[in-house]
Amino acid sequence: MNTLRKNVFIALTALGIAGTALAQTAAVTAQEGRHGHAVNAEQHAAHKAERHAKMAERHAKRAAKLRAELKLTAQQEPAFAAFLAAGKPAQRADAGVKGEHARLAALPAPQRMQQRIERQKQRTSRMEARLAALNNLYAVLTPEQKQVLDSRAVRFGGRHHGHRGHGGERGAMQS
Repeated sequence: MNTLRKNVFIALTALGIAGTALAQTAAVTAQEGRHGHAVNAEQHAAHKAERHAKMAERHAKRAAKLRAELKLTAQQEPAFAAFLAAGKPAQRADAGVKGEHARLAALPAPQRMQQRIERQKQRTSRMEARLAALNNLYAVLTPEQKQVLDSRAVRFGGRHHGHRGHGGERGAMQS
């Protein structure tokens, strides 16, 4: 009889602990951030806007620095502006990446592959537009300016997903 009481007591204690843990988990309604801390939607949106603002500021500084190093004339400015505009990353849909992954996971394998091919075609199209803008700029530059551009525009345009924080900033031009 004594063992039965102990087993019932242990079972009730375990249920009590599990219930408490479940209640605490349910009480947290905020989504978890990247590093496990709680973040509400407003904080996430503010952080995202701040990140985009900083990125735009860095891009503008690099562009101004390149503009100064190239010593552009008034006739060369439109080609340079087109070059910078072509280097801006494409606007992504507001539906998050997680939603996109879920949508793709629901598709059959051949349709998922077709979606990947379509995205790659879009990337190729953007790269071709960047190349056209680069060729237009290159055509109006002097040989000295071409040398500066060749040395500075190692990585032009777009974003490189991955390796962020390793080896410096990724952007339109290296600083």
